[in-house]
Amino acid sequence: MDTIFALASARGKSGIAVIRISGPRAHDVARAMAGPLPPLREAGLRMLRDGEGERLDSALVLCFARGASFTGEDVAELMVHGSMATVAAVERCLATDYGLRLAQPGEFTRRALDNGMMDLTQVEALSDLLEAETESQRRQALRVLDGAIGRVVAGWRAHLVKAAALVETSIDFVEEDVGNFDALILSELRAVVVQLQDELAGGRARERVQSGFEVALVGPVNAGKSSLLNALAGRDAAITSDIAGTTRDVLEVRMDVGGFAVTFLDTAGLRETTEQVEAIGIARGRARAEQADLRIILHPADDPSAPTTLSDQDIVVRSKADLTGSTDGISAHTGQGLDWLLAQITERLSNMTARDGVTIRQRHHQAMQQALVALSDAIDKITQQDYIAELVAADIRLAINALDSLIGAVDVEDVLGDIFSSFCIGK
Repeated sequence: MDTIFALASARGKSGIAVIRISGPRAHDVARAMAGPLPPLREAGLRMLRDGEGERLDSALVLCFARGASFTGEDVAELMVHGSMATVAAVERCLATDYGLRLAQPGEFTRRALDNGMMDLTQVEALSDLLEAETESQRRQALRVLDGAIGRVVAGWRAHLVKAAALVETSIDFVEEDVGNFDALILSELRAVVVQLQDELAGGRARERVQSGFEVALVGPVNAGKSSLLNALAGRDAAITSDIAGTTRDVLEVRMDVGGFAVTFLDTAGLRETTEQVEAIGIARGRARAEQADLRIILHPADDPSAPTTLSDQDIVVRSKADLTGSTDGISAHTGQGLDWLLAQITERLSNMTARDGVTIRQRHHQAMQQALVALSDAIDKITQQDYIAELVAADIRLAINALDSLIGAVDVEDVLGDIFSSFCIGK
């Protein structure tokens, strides 16, 4: 590979700017610009000079050896003063005087993947970490970046390789009395099936940590849904009025609630109506509320009827407590009960994500589902009399390939473009 460079810190005026160089000429170019280099993995203050010997800037120079760097190649990082002119001068020197190429978006990370420094799930996690908006997103991305998925998949793969070896043994020595391995094979396959099912069971909630949860505000007309949305958002996100049916469509406001990314949905008030536009809004609101991860059922404190819920996880609250003097309800106008409500939402979302697991993307779940189908087929064949061992071996290979695709060992080219398109040039 050729040697590339890019600004690894944010472009624009700053105290320090980091310019990363990676490739076979990285150390040679750094040495030509800075003179004798500091020991590997130790930063040293050096004066940078261009090809004509003119001073560019004083900088901290930090070098990493091949196999012990982010990309897996020789890497040099130049930490210069962060003025735009200084960065431009150093970049111009690297390109013009030394013929290095400006990196493409995500190219450093792509080289880390190609050189075995990261697997595909870690690349995805790095992308998620760069995009993290909330504490839960940061923690989840960091866990995967640390290789959690790769370690889990390695365990599943070990079971399947052992099962495959037993099947192949029965094929190779079919004419000899080597014993019946069916019980051992089934034990290995069922162990993976159980773990795959457990992982898939909590997958939707973990995926929601990255994409964001939806919490719908539901209730009759004039229950205070729009007022509550405005109070939670701290701004007038929705129009409020004493006129029934003010909200006609679903309004969305995204915010951080207890470290979770949450989109609150303000839905049209529920009632029977003959007005066509309002009826459409109510229907849309019902549909979105049913699909939401959590619903807050607002019930005016002066309404004696019983509220209707869709799930045990729904939070039923008495609204407009300021009008009745109720102490166990909420009020969007005075703020009464809002902290309690946010704590309830956080608790329920925490419970949703409490199930142990590591996979977080739809692509991960699809690969695991493919593996699960293949293993179920293999188990069905073995439990039948006089099964064909070659077909069982083929099913196990399909499962292994599905898991390999999960971590990027095979069949990843189709997804790489989408992943790296979201990376900045310095990554």
